[in-house]
Amino acid sequence: MITHPDKILFPDDGITKQELADYYEAIAPAMLPHIRNRPVTMERYNRGIGEKGFFHKNVTRGFPEWLSRVEVPKKGGTVHHVLVTDERSLLWLANQNCITPHVWTSRVPDLDRPDVCVFDLDPSVDDVEALRVAALQLRDLLGELGLSSWVKTSGSRGFHIAVPLDRRARFGAVAGFADAVARKLVERDPDRLTVAFSKADRGGRILVDTGRNAYGAMFAAAYAVRARPGAPVSAPCTWEEIERGAVHPQSFTLRTMAGRLGTVGDLWADMADAAHSLEDAAKRVEQS
Repeated sequence: MITHPDKILFPDDGITKQELADYYEAIAPAMLPHIRNRPVTMERYNRGIGEKGFFHKNVTRGFPEWLSRVEVPKKGGTVHHVLVTDERSLLWLANQNCITPHVWTSRVPDLDRPDVCVFDLDPSVDDVEALRVAALQLRDLLGELGLSSWVKTSGSRGFHIAVPLDRRARFGAVAGFADAVARKLVERDPDRLTVAFSKADRGGRILVDTGRNAYGAMFAAAYAVRARPGAPVSAPCTWEEIERGAVHPQSFTLRTMAGRLGTVGDLWADMADAAHSLEDAAKRVEQS
């Protein structure tokens, strides 16, 4: 049961807490395979996105007995992250005014072994064409390394490009590989791309952000709603759509995603079947 279902979470769009919950209930069959058993950090907006939200990692009280959690060590203590395992746990997040569930790149029980490597293309300025070209450049470089890649809109400003992994490599190796790929990509197009995290140092270029690959780092889950006007969704798309310029980072929304799924299905459904080992690819990127 959703409490305060009429609470307005997106004031410009009239989207209520109940509508958010209905979205996650409808999207659950597609979303659960991608979010299941990953530690979750909730991005919560108790008064809607018109006011400042907050990130909630440590869930120690006020949760039902059936809700799964995982205890993760941190400096000076532990954090108890929620685990989404089924539809009702996804709805529990929505009932906490969690608009965006952010997840690790690894899953219980192998939290030190990621099953996906994520690149986040983060533009400094709104340049749809430059972003499109950068995404294709990254896809092509990964292809040269023998890796297939999968893309989704961020629902914010950029694209997330993911490489499925076989869970043999630990976080340190995955992060090192991602950094090497990002540096190589920037070498090829230094006028358009950068690895400089500070916006003051980017000079209007697109950040190839590899920080999602560190232990405990997180990214917006596939099919997650983002806390922006219009309720955009971080939605899987195809490389052919990127090539045509048919999608942009906020193309899909809470109110259009059901229709999108009905037409194309879950475009990431087969991603896990293409899991890669990074050993050979890491050697190639260092030698290239």
